[in-house]
Amino acid sequence: MINLFLAIFFSTLAFAFVDPFFFIGYLISIAIFGLYQAIYMANAGGAWDNAKKLVETELNAKGTELHAATVVGDTVGDPFKDTSSVALNPIIKFTTLFGLLAIELAIEMAHKQQVWTWIIAGIFFVLSTVFVTRSFYSMRIQADDNEKGSKSNCSTSGEKACCCSAAK
Repeated sequence: MINLFLAIFFSTLAFAFVDPFFFIGYLISIAIFGLYQAIYMANAGGAWDNAKKLVETELNAKGTELHAATVVGDTVGDPFKDTSSVALNPIIKFTTLFGLLAIELAIEMAHKQQVWTWIIAGIFFVLSTVFVTRSFYSMRIQADDNEKGSKSNCSTSGEKACCCSAAK
């Protein structure tokens, strides 16, 4: 969560230092897309949760393959409706708050030293990409040594994906 927080923080500061109108567009887009993403996640999570309840109560199909599928869907649906969709509201508020605080400083600096404003925006953007990279690539679950050994036996042809997925 810290990586995502810092990625959003530094990207907001970078966009605030680029140009005030660019930043206004950024705020509008994050509000619109964040709103629709939150609505989607809340509705999808609720639908998955309700599907499991319907299979258990209305269809009395507990223990069947249909029930197993809805349990898997409910595993995804609960975080969607309970955490992810709800967490987008503070992200939008946080982005707006820090951006509006930073935009005043950026406007003052742009009147005095335009070059430094672009340099600071570049530094913030590089920091943002570092934290995005850390969040998406450095936090992946690594394979065990046993799994690596079985994957090395896979051929390099098109069979590799099938062979390696079967090794898991």
